Amino acid sequence: MPTVELTKDNFEETVTGSDIVLIDFWAAWCGPCRMFGPVYEKAAERHPDIVFGKVDTEAQPELAGAFRISSIPTLMAVRDRTVLYSQPGALPPQALEELIGKIRAVDMDDVRRKDTAGSAEANRRPGSRNPGLVAGRETWWSRWARC
Repeated sequence: MPTVELTKDNFEETVTGSDIVLIDFWAAWCGPCRMFGPVYEKAAERHPDIVFGKVDTEAQPELAGAFRISSIPTLMAVRDRTVLYSQPGALPPQALEELIGKIRAVDMDDVRRKDTAGSAEANRRPGSRNPGLVAGRETWWSRWARC
């Protein structure tokens, strides 16, 4: 499956409508981004069940700002509307494949239980703020929707 250009207009629909989404934050002027591009494209071909999105940080500064992208390339992995990975740096092919395997292997029920428990604990501490992905709290899509 080819990569998908993500914009403010299709970001939420793409991410919420897919089980696993990898997002490459990049820019045309970025050397490491250009080196990572073919690696990312080949992984997209090998994993047609995963959405491989690309956010051009120059064309979509609101998205980059919403996710506090300060270094590119940055790769983000979202599964079931939960950000499981977000790190700057170009990955070599084997490391990207290992990451994809780990994302697939995550027990999402366990992640949701931990998020719920963490949110409950944060709510008991006065003045605490948990920017987790639990309903009623700030979520990754609410951050970019304010752009």
